[in-house]
Amino acid sequence: MKIALVTETFPPEVNGVAMTFGVIARELGRRGHSVTVYRPHRADLSLARAQPDFEEVPLPGFPVPGYPLLRFGLPAGPTLRRQWRAHRPDLVHVVTEGPLGASAITAARALGIPVTSSFHTNFHAYTQHYGYARLHRLVLWWLRRVHNRTARTFVPTVELCTELEAVGFRDLAVLSRGVDTWQFHPARRSGDLRLKWDAAPENPVVLHVGRMAPEKNYPLLFACFAAMRAANPRCRFVLAGEGPLKAKLVRDHPECTFAGFFSREEIGRYYASADIYIHASLTETFGNVLTEALSSGLAVAGFDYAAARQFVQHGHNGLAVPTDRPDMLVDAAARLATDAPLRAHLRASARAAVEPQSWETVIGRFESDLAEVVARSPSPALRPVVA
Repeated sequence: MKIALVTETFPPEVNGVAMTFGVIARELGRRGHSVTVYRPHRADLSLARAQPDFEEVPLPGFPVPGYPLLRFGLPAGPTLRRQWRAHRPDLVHVVTEGPLGASAITAARALGIPVTSSFHTNFHAYTQHYGYARLHRLVLWWLRRVHNRTARTFVPTVELCTELEAVGFRDLAVLSRGVDTWQFHPARRSGDLRLKWDAAPENPVVLHVGRMAPEKNYPLLFACFAAMRAANPRCRFVLAGEGPLKAKLVRDHPECTFAGFFSREEIGRYYASADIYIHASLTETFGNVLTEALSSGLAVAGFDYAAARQFVQHGHNGLAVPTDRPDMLVDAAARLATDAPLRAHLRASARAAVEPQSWETVIGRFESDLAEVVARSPSPALRPVVA
């Protein structure tokens, strides 16, 4: 197939959506499909290594206010229609629901090209974290409108399918998340890295990886850290990532190591060199960090939803607590800080939970779903062509 991927976030940006579709674009290209990625221009794109498996087309965009690591794409309907008339794709897949993605859906529908979409981020839930709670219904309306104009909307879990169906989303299917079990592997553990963290073998290292933004529930994460430190002063706390909250967090928490931004390859060493992963967020649609932590052999604790519900068996390979009991997450974190036999048991069992979750399997299912959408659409001769 000739596939056009339209997204407002893509590598070298580091977040779950960018990582997921960086892998998908690469692997679909390796399977023989012609993949073109349409994404907002970045100044550092010219420095990136050329990708042999897909083509990138930069389009106008601008940094997200207060969050320059991410960009909005501007509407690009005329440009996309012109390009797709000249080089018609078999299918357009829209990854993000911003102005660029919405204009791509309109352009594809005008040209009679099958179009699908992905739902990755609970933007309507984010409104309360950024002081825009009154916009909750408007944002939900926009997301529903964007996705319901596509032939199929892919979401990360069956659980989220049920939630979105209840608020009016249609034609939903599951596109789960794979994990690179070679990149995230206990064998990547580094004694030298632990020495940089002042961590001897008897010092449990607690890791957090992610975007440092309000929706990640940092007050609860640091409440967990405080309980762990009180229970076991030998604990060390390492945070990897960037974001609008970082400067404040660095000021407020001198007891922590803030490691900054790392490539996907390098972050595997960070996971493997830690011992415990605490996942405090309640806004994830999946939570790639949790499966990466499991794959790296960490003792994990988090809320029982999304990836944790799918992969964590409480007490066997991790600890999962009810979503309405943050106090139980604090207690679980303190327990991991003090119970060395429990940590050892969870770490020994963690990796087996995600080993079957290969990207090859996940992308194979996605490839079949896209082919089905193309097969069910009218033939090109019957599709409308707009001048």
